[in-house]
Amino acid sequence: MKKKFSSDDVPLVDLLDQAASGELQLPDFQRGWVWDDDHIQSLLASISLSYPIGAVMTLVAGNPCVNFKARLLEGVNLNPRPKPETLLLDGQQRLTSLFQALKSQDPVCTRSSRGKKLLRHYYAKIEACIDPSVDREEKGIVGIPADRIIRSDFGRIVDLDLTTRDREIAAQMFPLDIVFNAGDTMVWQQAYLGSGSGDMAERLGKWMRFHEEVVLPFQQYNVPTIELAKPTPKEAVCQVFEKVNTGGVTLTVFELLTATYAADNFELRKDWEARHQRFSQVELLKKVDATAFLQIVTLLSTYNRWRSHLEAHPEDDKAPAISCKRREVLSLPLEDYKKWADRAERGLLRTVPFLHTQCMFRYRDLPYTTQLVPLAGIFGWLDGRAESYEALQRLGRWFWCGILGEMYGGGTETRFALDLEDCVAWIEALSDSAQPRTVQAAQFQAERLLTLRTRNSAAYKGLHALQMKQGALDFKTGQPIDVHAYMEQAIDIHHVFPRHWCGQHGIDWGVANCIVNKTALDARTNRRIGGSAPSVYLSRIESGDGIQPHVLDGFLRSHDIDPVALRRDDFGHYFNQRFESLLGHVQRAMSKPVNRRPDRDESPFAQREIDIESGVRSLIETGESAVVEFKSTARFNLHSNGRDEEITWAIIKTIAAFMNTDGGTLLIGVNDRGGPVGIERDYPHVKGADRDGWELWITTAVKNALGSVAATDLPVGYCTIQGRTIARIDVHRGIQPTFASRKGKAREVFFARLNNATEELSGSALLEYRQKHWPQ
Repeated sequence: MKKKFSSDDVPLVDLLDQAASGELQLPDFQRGWVWDDDHIQSLLASISLSYPIGAVMTLVAGNPCVNFKARLLEGVNLNPRPKPETLLLDGQQRLTSLFQALKSQDPVCTRSSRGKKLLRHYYAKIEACIDPSVDREEKGIVGIPADRIIRSDFGRIVDLDLTTRDREIAAQMFPLDIVFNAGDTMVWQQAYLGSGSGDMAERLGKWMRFHEEVVLPFQQYNVPTIELAKPTPKEAVCQVFEKVNTGGVTLTVFELLTATYAADNFELRKDWEARHQRFSQVELLKKVDATAFLQIVTLLSTYNRWRSHLEAHPEDDKAPAISCKRREVLSLPLEDYKKWADRAERGLLRTVPFLHTQCMFRYRDLPYTTQLVPLAGIFGWLDGRAESYEALQRLGRWFWCGILGEMYGGGTETRFALDLEDCVAWIEALSDSAQPRTVQAAQFQAERLLTLRTRNSAAYKGLHALQMKQGALDFKTGQPIDVHAYMEQAIDIHHVFPRHWCGQHGIDWGVANCIVNKTALDARTNRRIGGSAPSVYLSRIESGDGIQPHVLDGFLRSHDIDPVALRRDDFGHYFNQRFESLLGHVQRAMSKPVNRRPDRDESPFAQREIDIESGVRSLIETGESAVVEFKSTARFNLHSNGRDEEITWAIIKTIAAFMNTDGGTLLIGVNDRGGPVGIERDYPHVKGADRDGWELWITTAVKNALGSVAATDLPVGYCTIQGRTIARIDVHRGIQPTFASRKGKAREVFFARLNNATEELSGSALLEYRQKHWPQ
C-alpha cells in the first residue's frame, strides 16, 4: 500500500525561500491573510524562544485530479508567476506572517486588535530579549510604524527614531527582517560591536547572548511539515483541510471547485454571483447558497449519467450512482457544470410558482429548505413536463409526504437522489405502480399535532401553509391569502384562543400553544385579539371592520374554526373539531390515513360524541341562518313515505351554496323547527341499512354531483339526541366556484346563499358574483 503522506521537519528559512521563489503557493480556495499585530508579535516571540508553533501541511502539486488554481502568498511579488511545486493547505496565517515580517523588506500590512489598519516593521529589543526576567512576548518583540518612527503627543514628539542603522544600534533594536540574510546580519553585528565608546567586552557579551538566544533560534528553527502525496483525491484534501485548519474556517466544496475550475480559466465565483443576484430578487430563493446550487447541478449530472448508462446497458445492475454527496460534487467536471447549471437555475425558478400554490411565500416559511434541492432537480430535469395537472398533483403529494412525514430531518443527500429518481419515473410513467419511496414511507401520527408548537418543526410550518392552501380567508377582506395578501398584510401564525386567556382558564400550556390553537392571521387582526376572550375580540373585529356576524362566521370556517364554539368561548369543543379538521387536511395532502393509537384518544378533549352533541344542540338553539341549514332527511320523503331524489338534490344544493358563499353547517336529521327526526329514516334506502352505509351513500352522491374534490373536504360527525341520530356536515368556502349537476342532466348549476335561502345564479348575475367572490 502506497504511503499517502510524509512527515519531516523543514527549516523555516527553506519554507520562506520556497514562498519567495513561488515554489510554495496557496490553493486559490484559501481565504485571505487576516492576522493582527498582537498575533504576529506572539508568533515571532515563540520562534525566538524555540517554542513549537504547530505543523504545516502541504500538497504536492501536479495531480491532474486536484488541479487547483494557485496564488502567491501575500507579500510575494513575482511576474510572471511560476507554476507551484507545492501547495500550502494548512499554515497560511503563520507562514504569511513570518514571510512578511522576516523576508520581505516592505512593512507588514496588518491591523490592531480593534481592526485599525497598521503598517509595521518588527524589531527585537536586545536588552529585553537577554533579560530572563522580561516577558519576551510582551516587551522583547515589538512592532514599529512603517516610517520606523514612534511618536507621541499627536505626532509632535519623536520618542524613537530607527530610520538608520546607527539609530537602530544606538537604541539596541535589531530589525528582524534581516535575520535570514547572513550578509546584512554580519554587517549589523559589526556595526553594533564597533559602535560608541565604552567597554567593548560588554557589547560583545551582549551580542553573543542575543545571537545565541534570538538570532540562532530563528535561523535554526524547523517547522514540522506533513506533505500529502500527489495522488491525494480532492475530497480527501477538503476533509483534511477542515480537520487541521487552525483558523476555524470551514472549506466548502464551492471554494474547492472554484479553485479547480479556475485552472481551466472558468470563474465559478463570478458565474454563481450572477445567478445568485437573480435568485436574490425572489423572496423564496434569496438565501439559496452556492453549495445547494452545486448539489442540484450534480444531481442532474449524475442522473443523466445513470440514465445514459442504463439505456446503453439495460442488463447492467452496476450503473453509476445518482448522488450529490460531497465526493460527487467535488468530482463534477467543468463541462458537466456548464451543461447543467442553466437547467438547475431554471429548475429552481420553477419551484417558486409551485411553492406559491402550496401557500409558501417566504424562505423562512419553507418547512425544509433542503427540499428545494430535489424539487429543483425534478423541475430542472422534466423542464416543462412537470407542469401538467397530473404531474403537479403527484409532485404535490410527494412534497407534502416529505414535510408531514418529516422525512428530511437527518442525512438528506441520499434521499435527494432517491426522490429525483423516483419522482421523475412516477411523473413520466403516470402510473401508481411505483410510488416514490418517500411517499411510501411517510407516516403521520395523529397525536403529533399536540407537540407541534414552534417553527423549529417542519410539520408545524407545513400545517400553517396547508391551512392557507385549503382556502383560509383573510379576516379583514374575506379574500383568499395569496402571496400579495401574505406580504402586504404581514400574515403570520397566531393563537386563536389567546395565551393569556388560556392561562386564566387552566388550559395546559402545551395544548394552548400547539398548532391546533393557531392559524394564519394578519398583524392588525392579531393586535385586536390581544389577550381577550374570542367572544370579545370577534365583536371587536365585526364593529371595527363592518363585518356582519354570519360573514365573519364564514371566514372562521375557512380556518377550520367552529364559529359557535368560538363565540361561546368553548375551548374543548373548538379544539376537538379543529383537531379532526387538521387531520383531515393531513390525510388529503398525503393521500393516506393518519395513524391513530387504538389504546388512547389523541385529543386532550376527546369526548367526541358528547362534544358533537354539544355543538349540534348549540346550532339548533341558534336556529337556521345564512350559514346553518336543517334538513329532516337526505333521501326519504316524510310526506310521500318513499325515496325521493328531490330530497337528495336539496342536500346537494345546500352544500354547493355553502361552498360558493361563506361556508356553513348542514344538520341532517333535524326538521325546520329544530326537532330531531334522525337519519334512521334514510337507512332502508341505502346499502347496508345502517350509518356506515348512509355515509358511503351521501359521500358518493356529493362526489357525483359536485366532484371528487368537494367530496373529500366534507367531514361528517354524528350524535344522538332523543334517541335519534343527527349528522353534522361542516362545509368550507370553496377556493374556486363549485357547480352542481344532476344525474342524467348535462347542465351544471351554480348555487349561492342569499340570507337564509339557497338561490341559483346564472348569466350576468353569476358573472358579477364570481368576479366579486373570486376576483383573482
